[in-house]
Amino acid sequence: MQAALDLARSGQGHVEPNPMVGCVIVRDGCVVGQGFHGQFGGPHAEVAAIRSLANPADARGATAYVTLEPCCHFGKTPPCADALIEVGVGRVVVAMEDPFDQVSGGGIAKLRAAGIEVTVGTRCAEAGDLNAPFLKRVQSGLPWVIAKWAMTIDGRIATVGGESQWITGASSRAEVHRLRGRVDAIVVGMGTVVADDPTLTARPAGPRAADRVVYCRNRLPSLDSNLVRTAKDHRLILVVGPEIDRQSLDQVRAAGAEIMPVDAVDLAAMARAGIQAIGESGATNVMLEGGSELLGSFFLASLIDECHVYVGAKAFGGAAAPGPVGGIGVAEIAQATNFKLRAMDQFDDDVRLIYRRFAD
Repeated sequence: MQAALDLARSGQGHVEPNPMVGCVIVRDGCVVGQGFHGQFGGPHAEVAAIRSLANPADARGATAYVTLEPCCHFGKTPPCADALIEVGVGRVVVAMEDPFDQVSGGGIAKLRAAGIEVTVGTRCAEAGDLNAPFLKRVQSGLPWVIAKWAMTIDGRIATVGGESQWITGASSRAEVHRLRGRVDAIVVGMGTVVADDPTLTARPAGPRAADRVVYCRNRLPSLDSNLVRTAKDHRLILVVGPEIDRQSLDQVRAAGAEIMPVDAVDLAAMARAGIQAIGESGATNVMLEGGSELLGSFFLASLIDECHVYVGAKAFGGAAAPGPVGGIGVAEIAQATNFKLRAMDQFDDDVRLIYRRFAD
């Protein structure tokens, strides 16, 4: 099952909104076939593993280890449960059930009805961790939200004079672009647009072309900003509050921007409304690259699932130099959002810390 989980990760960024799935077929203690879901709309892991067999007869009586319950419905591909039945596997070990309503136990039931022994729950926690974004989207309709920021060793995201480029080195920035290339949307606020005039594209391009999303409470990007000038080449979505006037909206819409209106004025409520709409558009993974005000509103709304914190080998000092998370904050430590450290990597003299929100 560990080998199947490792295979499944190869589909990251390519298969969304589908889950990452791996499959290993074992006969007489030897791996005879393996595969993973490599592309949305392409063969699922079980079919890929079956196709990898040197001899189709090797599957008869073998054990298939699958990281997610085999599907039992016709979608973009035929049911994987049927494929396993047809080749005659004798046993299927499933890491976890699929909560998707068109599967949800149906694949397991179909295998058992065909006389195949099914074991469920092997490495279930690891499988759930791997597909946490998929599970969240299916169960709540909301995308997985990754907050990314770079800060100095003394916790500043800019100098007292407002300079922020560059806190980290080239290797760290290249890793951020790899993350940009596998998410469905990159979200910033107007403060970042005004300060940095970003393009918010992955360079080089990754497997996904992320939508660029800007939260606009009371102002819009200028028509000559990089985002608006490239709106007809790369999708630009403006989450706008009720304070923005219609004439300004018409101008950016004519330039190619899409308008996503929300009624909320409160920053946390606006964050919730916008992320709900982004989820309804089909996004699985969303990356926040905004400044402290945007990050603060998302933290206040309890919307952040994962943090990628880049610590650059610099110190700015200054009581007025901003930190990464603004807003009103919490008054007591007991009110803090708790996270667990998942990974720590070094890029030259920088360090990246990956945290996931602690689930009670």
